[in-house]
Amino acid sequence: MDDLGRYGLWAPGRIWPDGAEDVAAVAREIEGLGFGAFWVGGSPGDDLGIVDAILGATSTLVVGTSIVDIWTSNGERLAASHQRIRDAFPGRFYLGLGSGHAVTAEGLGQAYTRPLSRLKELLNGALAGVPADERMIAALGPRTLQAAGELTAGALPYLMPPAHTAEARRILGDGPLLVPEQKVFLGTDPGVARRAGRRALKPYLALPNYTRQLATFGLDEADLAGDGSDRFIDSAVVWGDDAAVRAGIDAHLDAGADHVAIQVLTEAGSPRELPLAEWRRLAALLGLRS
Repeated sequence: MDDLGRYGLWAPGRIWPDGAEDVAAVAREIEGLGFGAFWVGGSPGDDLGIVDAILGATSTLVVGTSIVDIWTSNGERLAASHQRIRDAFPGRFYLGLGSGHAVTAEGLGQAYTRPLSRLKELLNGALAGVPADERMIAALGPRTLQAAGELTAGALPYLMPPAHTAEARRILGDGPLLVPEQKVFLGTDPGVARRAGRRALKPYLALPNYTRQLATFGLDEADLAGDGSDRFIDSAVVWGDDAAVRAGIDAHLDAGADHVAIQVLTEAGSPRELPLAEWRRLAALLGLRS
């Protein structure tokens, strides 16, 4: 697999433009800014068409999904999509899988299956033909992190602090990839930064798979209640001047991450369109080529 570099971008596939030329122009700019990878969030569909479009417009950028939802995806279609992309762009795509939110399965009226059991079922079944070093899984807890190290190229933790990254590296050992996601807000006003953070983070406070993990890293019940405390927001979103933002991102690398998938927030919270201006500024403060 091609080198990820130290820094990548994370954004939902749904906020990419519709036109092929527009997608190509954005993809080429991301590569030109010096980011090593782009992580397609927001549970992209099994066809993975946005992955084809980004890879087809670039020559060195690595693309990964972060993540395809195991509750709503069809394993056979996903395997076929992976093979198509692998044939066209060898060494440049990671198929990232995750349980999303377990309530999804219940909402779809499915019989309850433990998320890790479903992950293993897919990895050893419909996706068994996907090479282990070309697939990753969203992993928070110890058992899922262990499975990531044993069955895939590594782990894609989401919404976790650098202390979790350190623990994940301890569990994974030295070999597997560790690619945490980190939210950033490029601004120094505490009120504006925290409002943006709350808009993006509030949905996760209703999801016990996240809150259980966050509570093990210095947060208490009051921090994770309602809209979340300032302490929670400040732990989940890196904001401040350029030096503070870089230090917050690099804290994951110092804790053992191989690469950080950076999700840029805007004043609206999670952006509704690609935050190109913010990505350009982020590349500059990280010292990437322009």
